[in-house]
Amino acid sequence: MRYDKINMTVQGQKTGEAWLTAYLLDPVSTSPEKRRPLVIVVPGGGYQRCSDRESEPVAMKFLAMGCHACVLDYSVSPNRFPVALRELAMAIATVRDHAEEWYVDPNSVLVCGFSAGGHLACSIGTFWNRSVTYEAIGRTAEEVRPDGLILCYPVITAGEHCHPASFQELLGENAQPELGQAVSLEFHVTEDMPPVFLWHTVTDDTVPVENSLLLAWAMQKSHVNYEMHIYPSGCHGLSLATEETAGNRDYLLEPTCQSWVLMVQSWIENQRWKKR
Repeated sequence: MRYDKINMTVQGQKTGEAWLTAYLLDPVSTSPEKRRPLVIVVPGGGYQRCSDRESEPVAMKFLAMGCHACVLDYSVSPNRFPVALRELAMAIATVRDHAEEWYVDPNSVLVCGFSAGGHLACSIGTFWNRSVTYEAIGRTAEEVRPDGLILCYPVITAGEHCHPASFQELLGENAQPELGQAVSLEFHVTEDMPPVFLWHTVTDDTVPVENSLLLAWAMQKSHVNYEMHIYPSGCHGLSLATEETAGNRDYLLEPTCQSWVLMVQSWIENQRWKKR
């Protein structure tokens, strides 16, 4: 396995640095030129931090599926929208820049986001073709377009069922209401959104399941290709829902929800990769 780390800092960043860490499978002797999908993992943390439970352990799962994987440690508060969005856009473009060297299929670059990282992942899915995303980093819309999204208990809405702390950190305490509307993603879904795999739990009392339901309804109306799984129980922040990511917190161990990993593997293989 090869390991690379690339700085993703973009113009407008107030503090800290953003990094893309790549975990790359070695070519195999039976098919040395094989191009693999690559999944960029975007951890949650309420736009205050990047959770280590939703980063490298998840990347290792995608490696086990035969995908390359990256983890994006993006800018959080006091950096504001759209800094992290542009960093993710730059990460996608960077992967395509290295597609030949890394043996990546440039038409199979996916983003997997958790919680607030799910909001960021969904943001690139809805805003990839808007100038606010790509012009400031000197790229084109097609260079920053994700080919698929994997959204795990994502923050979506700034409305009735929002997670207020995420939007406060993303926009600032004194943000105008119209800015909240601008990043309430259920209002920005179009037919240009890439295919989506989405899961949530009914009993999530931090980011209510309505976030995913609102997104699903918006995707349904816009004829977006999506697959959704709603589990009857499980708290917020499950990650893989295994002992590895639960640690000594038993409430983060949820055997029923562990199936999302197998289902997303099947989804990736079946999508691989539909042209729009």
